[in-house]
Amino acid sequence: MGKPTGFLEVMRQDRAYKPVEERIQHYQEFVIPLSEKQLVAQGSRCMDCGIPFCHQGCPVNNIIPDWNDLVYKGQWREALTVLHSTNNFPEFTGSICPAPCEAACTLNIVDIPVSIKTIECAIVDRGWEEGWITAEISEHKTGKKVAVVGSGPAGMASAQQLARAGHAVTLFEKEDRAGGLLRYGIPDFKFDKGEIDRRIEQMTAEGVEFRTSCHIGVDISFQQLQDDYDAIVLTGGSEKPRDLPTAGRDLDGVHFAMDFLRQQNKRVAGDTIDADVAISAEGKHVVVIGGGDTGSDCIGTSIRQGAASVTQIEIMPQPPEREDKGKTWPEWPNKMRTSSSQQEGVERDWCVATKSFSGDNGQVNTLNAMRVEWQQDDKGGWQMSDVAGSEFELKADLVLLAMGFVHPIHEGLLQQSDVDLDGRGNVKADTNNYQTSISKVFSAGDMRRGQSLVVWAIREGRQAARAVDEFLMGQSELPR
Repeated sequence: MGKPTGFLEVMRQDRAYKPVEERIQHYQEFVIPLSEKQLVAQGSRCMDCGIPFCHQGCPVNNIIPDWNDLVYKGQWREALTVLHSTNNFPEFTGSICPAPCEAACTLNIVDIPVSIKTIECAIVDRGWEEGWITAEISEHKTGKKVAVVGSGPAGMASAQQLARAGHAVTLFEKEDRAGGLLRYGIPDFKFDKGEIDRRIEQMTAEGVEFRTSCHIGVDISFQQLQDDYDAIVLTGGSEKPRDLPTAGRDLDGVHFAMDFLRQQNKRVAGDTIDADVAISAEGKHVVVIGGGDTGSDCIGTSIRQGAASVTQIEIMPQPPEREDKGKTWPEWPNKMRTSSSQQEGVERDWCVATKSFSGDNGQVNTLNAMRVEWQQDDKGGWQMSDVAGSEFELKADLVLLAMGFVHPIHEGLLQQSDVDLDGRGNVKADTNNYQTSISKVFSAGDMRRGQSLVVWAIREGRQAARAVDEFLMGQSELPR
């Protein structure tokens, strides 16, 4: 620890956002980075705790105190080496991770955690600017061929690690561009897709072959993969959205959130969306059902498209403004959070259940709702009940279902493979060897664990790569 009194002398400072009226005019990122002087000062706040709970909070176990101290000392290249030792893509997590590491920071006990996420992003940004990030090409080739199915963060991390171990890796992606939900599920104003493209260039130079517009289970059978490759890693994500089977669900204007977000990301990428299937919020009263990150992404996108109004409803109660540190720290707390998109203009409402949709001429125009209340039963479980007489209506020309995902798509690949599934419908595999019920077939990321964070996907992709390397070679020098 370079400055033992840093946390006493320097106040927490984090990145800011450009003004709302400016940023909603475009789909570009709007974060204002800190200066090098400010970053050095923030790095000095890291206390080098006896037990660094930030390690526990971070799913990839980033060595956070070390690179905070290196930034404080101005040793940026060394900080980048430490950062990359646990995380293949720190610019991904530095942009969109909710930062459970900061929730676990000792200074978060008094609500002033170290600006870990900001420093992480600054380190890798500096690495790209200085040209320090280059292809790490394996000096030897094993002669083994590995197929990775799904090019989201789990697939990319697994493919990169396996290529660096000397294997010939082919990464299959059903979409026309690689990146998974990073590419088409997260708006460009939150995450510039150039971040993905330059990693693809790096990985291509390292020997990874990207095969896009190639849907395994449709264009190529699972059996063909088994015949052609020595190992297969399934990292296809959790893409089956949670539906809302209620009266009026089939009306025009009621859509899954990801269909809406995917279209806008394709527009930003320069694609043309057929008018017959285009989903637009322009001039419409938009209702977003679901209070998570996907719902927030729908809000920001709707506002940029020119929605007349945006309302977000959530069936759960409104969280407390501040958590009880004695009960939650260093775990991720349930507390009131307001995203940058929610700051841009939305009406938020909690304890609201959607009862039906109604409309005219096949087009939705009203969401019929009711208040609910939650009570704990004798066993401590929470039970929901309707509040009598609390029915109300919302104007709704466009309804976006952002209620999460239930499990991976079963049709096609998974049905062809006949791989075992767990009780939630995810591919069954443990976190020791990531091996499925089928010989030489592994699984990682959301396809295995269910809907989760990008940082968890990277962790699982890295660990699965080591498991595959051990399976193929009998041992592995790849880190977990």
